[in-house]
Amino acid sequence: MTTLDTATEARLTGGVLARLRPARPSTLTASLAFGRRALLKIRRTPVQIFDIAVHPVVFTVMFTYLFGGAVGGSTGEYLGYLVPGILVMTLLVTTGTTGAALSLDLASGAFDRYRTLSIRPAAPLIGVMLSDAVRYALASTVVVGLGLALGFRPDGNALDVAAAVLLVIVFSVSLSWVWTTLALLMKSPGAVLGVTQALLYPLSLFSNIFVDPATLPGWLQAFVDVNPVTHLVTAARELMAGGTSGGQVAWLLAACAALTAVFGPLSVRLLRTW
Repeated sequence: MTTLDTATEARLTGGVLARLRPARPSTLTASLAFGRRALLKIRRTPVQIFDIAVHPVVFTVMFTYLFGGAVGGSTGEYLGYLVPGILVMTLLVTTGTTGAALSLDLASGAFDRYRTLSIRPAAPLIGVMLSDAVRYALASTVVVGLGLALGFRPDGNALDVAAAVLLVIVFSVSLSWVWTTLALLMKSPGAVLGVTQALLYPLSLFSNIFVDPATLPGWLQAFVDVNPVTHLVTAARELMAGGTSGGQVAWLLAACAALTAVFGPLSVRLLRTW
């Protein structure tokens, strides 16, 4: 009788626990939850706020009024050339904080706690990318809005401008996977941020963001011509001007797919072995 009662109690207890155990959330649901968490952290991270609100304003105003007359003949003419370039530079530099923020989470033990949850290992990383896309959209709004306030008048319509912004955001999200992999390898927030800035600023400055490459020395022009930032800026300018830029866009979308296909799975694998 005692054995039978014990077996019955065990079955009842197991059934109760099975009913009380919550269902495993989908990857999308978990990713959205982690994306919301990352967005809430922005207000506590001055560097990310600087990238979104201050960085584009400083660079747009500074280069417009310092070099607009000398390079473009007038500030109005130069804005048409500068705003797409500043959009690219702002978003690319902003991607550098992705790796640093992830490295801070790793160092604080946040991802150790995530391991105890019944979620896919990729969900926290996908959530970070979703929040980054929102950050990039906000930064793009600041750049384009400030440009319009200063006198920027694109030849294309609103859809053309939106297409250019979307292209730059997609490229930036793809590039963020590279910094995610770097954060998982280097394990130091300061080192990750230092490496990303050391790479992104030279690539941005030695491109066609601020000046026409035809005015540069031959050796520098050769580097600018093969710089991927140059291709991204050129595509953004052509789209904002109402052009199709089919070849440039196709090349950039292929690069985005390659970056995501290589560094996305690599980041997930590194996270599993962290």
